[in-house]
Amino acid sequence: MQQAERVTAELDAPPLESLLESPLESPLVPPLVPPLVAPLAPPPGLPHAPPTQPRLRSERMSRVDTAWLRMDNDVNLMMIVGVWLLTPAITAAALRERIESKLLKFDRFRQCAHIDAMGATWVPDAHFDIRRHVLTTTLTRQRGESERHALQRLCGELASTPLDPARPLWHFQLIEDYEGGSAMVARVHHCIGDGMALTSVMMSITDGGTDPPRSRKDSRHEPADDAAAESDWLSDAVLKPLTDLTVKAIAMYGSGMGRSMEMPTNPQQPLLGSMDMARTGFKVMGDIAALAVMPDDSPTLLKGRPSGRKVVAWSEPLPLECVKAVGKGLNCTVNDVLLSCAAGAIGRYLHSRGEDPAGKEIRAMVPVNLRPLDKAWQLGNRFGLAPLVLPIGISNPVQRIYAVRRRMDELKGSYQPLLAFAVLSVSGFFIKPVQDAVLGMFAKKATAVMTNVPGPLVPLRFCGSTLRQNMFWVPASGDIGVGVSILSYGGGVQFGLITDEQLCPDPQAIIDRFEPEFEQLLWLAMMLPWHGQQAV
Repeated sequence: MQQAERVTAELDAPPLESLLESPLESPLVPPLVPPLVAPLAPPPGLPHAPPTQPRLRSERMSRVDTAWLRMDNDVNLMMIVGVWLLTPAITAAALRERIESKLLKFDRFRQCAHIDAMGATWVPDAHFDIRRHVLTTTLTRQRGESERHALQRLCGELASTPLDPARPLWHFQLIEDYEGGSAMVARVHHCIGDGMALTSVMMSITDGGTDPPRSRKDSRHEPADDAAAESDWLSDAVLKPLTDLTVKAIAMYGSGMGRSMEMPTNPQQPLLGSMDMARTGFKVMGDIAALAVMPDDSPTLLKGRPSGRKVVAWSEPLPLECVKAVGKGLNCTVNDVLLSCAAGAIGRYLHSRGEDPAGKEIRAMVPVNLRPLDKAWQLGNRFGLAPLVLPIGISNPVQRIYAVRRRMDELKGSYQPLLAFAVLSVSGFFIKPVQDAVLGMFAKKATAVMTNVPGPLVPLRFCGSTLRQNMFWVPASGDIGVGVSILSYGGGVQFGLITDEQLCPDPQAIIDRFEPEFEQLLWLAMMLPWHGQQAV
């Protein structure tokens, strides 16, 4: 814990354990995030809408955002995809008005991403038309298919469809008539922002949401490098001290790791003692070695060459209070409970497909926020990746949850998320084939990407309607074919899955095993003695 507390002081941001242990108690709203029949342009003959925003400037894209922009490949698109279920129904006109009055206050949503020899640039779309980005569709149901399954199929098709690279990289699609209300499917390219940033964006467009802070700088005279410099500070903090892995790097004195990481976020904080910086140096080098020698992940049916066709599923919410009660009864965190259920569901799915998971573990790359909460509104990417081991081969639920807790404890105080951020940032300098080779290292060492996003305890309202349920899915890089999302909202917590059709054609078969795994832990927790009682 002392290591984690020191990292927190240096970053002026939540420590790793606060993001991996109890994020479900945060007041933040989950981020958001076409079928193939969805047009990417207005219907023929529809004139362009006149510009409604002040003229924007071009800006250089940060290195790490450039890496995310170029990470698209033929089997994985770097889009965050999400769905909102609204009651009662809303109209397309109301949705466009809300997006135009709220979302477009973030300049990034009116800018295109142009790749050049030196990286990439955010360039204003001179012919921006909101009708290219906010469209309506009718949900088409196949024979015997429910509305929910038809919506899931649509979301999978949209997750497999690239955004138009000549336009701003986002798209909203409204199904005006869905289960007595409406459904909104949204896609946002990861180069625009990470989960924390997009959470803030989506918070701002709900009823009563606040606008982004207004810049004090005059865009006519200020250079456009501020966003890139802000996004790159952490990479510089990690890379510069590690260019010479000698006594100088170990000592971490003067311009060493502690000061480099500390000064950008807390200039008034005194330098750590030289012994603390030395320990930090050893820890950093140990984590570098751990990343370098980490073996490839266990072979399972979920690992292989994806096809590029995505399939999604999600569960109904579990009562969050019950999840907390189970965690308290077993002396574990909320995340320990949920991750144990996810591992159990995956293990039982593999067993049902004829694969014996006994003794096997798989890794999930878990995003770790590296952004101070008061900077959540700033778009761009500032997060690292921590390799979390999921013990899918432990069938006993009690043994499995304590194994998960032990794996979580091993991550606390780790510098691996910082180093992963540095790798992403530096890869933005490389040509794309080299970047793909570097990032392929992460794909070989993991089977899934997993994220846990907190939401408000009470439902939000949007365009006068209640946002009754939502879900989002994270993109996977390289050849990773599984994305796991755990989301709390409105007093419930639910489990979402996006998979590649080649590796897991029926993600609902995993989803359906999540609740039974939780019920096992719930019954075990109920059998424990209550406070003040003696065990029999």
